[in-house]
Amino acid sequence: MKKRYKLNHRRREAITGFLFISPWILGFLMFMMYPIYFSLKMSFSKVYITTNGVDTQPIGFDNYKYAFLSDPDFVEKLLNFIKFTVIAVPIIVIFALFVALLINQPIRFRGVFRAIFFLPVVITSGEVMNELFSQGAASLPMLNKYGIINFIRMSLSPAWAGPIINIMQQFILILWYSGVQILIFLAGLQKVNKQTFEAAAIDGASPWEMFWKIILPVVKPFILINIIYSIIDIFVYTSNDVIIMIKDNMFKVATGYGYASALAWIYFSIIFVILIIVLLIFSRKEEYFKIEKNG
Repeated sequence: MKKRYKLNHRRREAITGFLFISPWILGFLMFMMYPIYFSLKMSFSKVYITTNGVDTQPIGFDNYKYAFLSDPDFVEKLLNFIKFTVIAVPIIVIFALFVALLINQPIRFRGVFRAIFFLPVVITSGEVMNELFSQGAASLPMLNKYGIINFIRMSLSPAWAGPIINIMQQFILILWYSGVQILIFLAGLQKVNKQTFEAAAIDGASPWEMFWKIILPVVKPFILINIIYSIIDIFVYTSNDVIIMIKDNMFKVATGYGYASALAWIYFSIIFVILIIVLLIFSRKEEYFKIEKNG
């Protein structure tokens, strides 16, 4: 009698996971792989749009050299945007955690408050945001009224004053982009057993001690998720200076699609390196905590 083959739990989970991501893999192979390859090819070429189609002439690394050595704007805009990201991401994550802790409390209309904080994620689009920016709705009027902007400009070097002022002028926008992160933290907070809080309260733990000893270890994996999500969300924001510069260069005769593709690949590489650094930092901390816990 032929023996029936049984899958163990790990293999069943692996197959289930593969089935879930298989639509994305198929979509990537069918619609994205060739455009990505062609974009990379264009970044090493001078691209001409002719009546017969797209003509590419290989020029090696000239586009990349021009971006770093000759373009007067690209490096400056890229560095400013990286500084903006370094400052904005912690603000978004801390604000999202703070709001999630507040609306996770047993208060009336808790569902309404959750909807209010998530609503900007739904209604904001490129055109909506441009209109809000043009009307000054994303900035805080008190910054100019009380001279805070001038104080920062006089106190810090231009290299850091610029990104900080940029963040303060878009502060409401940054808070608007915290909706998804708040939901992720709320999902993490649901993992905390209420009996744990009750036991800690009986033992005399203060709210601050409960936060550090109970809540923070539980939501720590979700902090990493939110940092990664926030970084990607900021970098793909269509109104940032680097993406605008890439789009503008696509239609310039002197640069064209080849140079724009090179800028896009540099931009992608920067995002990739930053994400790898974040993952390495947090994975090391996870290992440290495991060792400390086991020791």
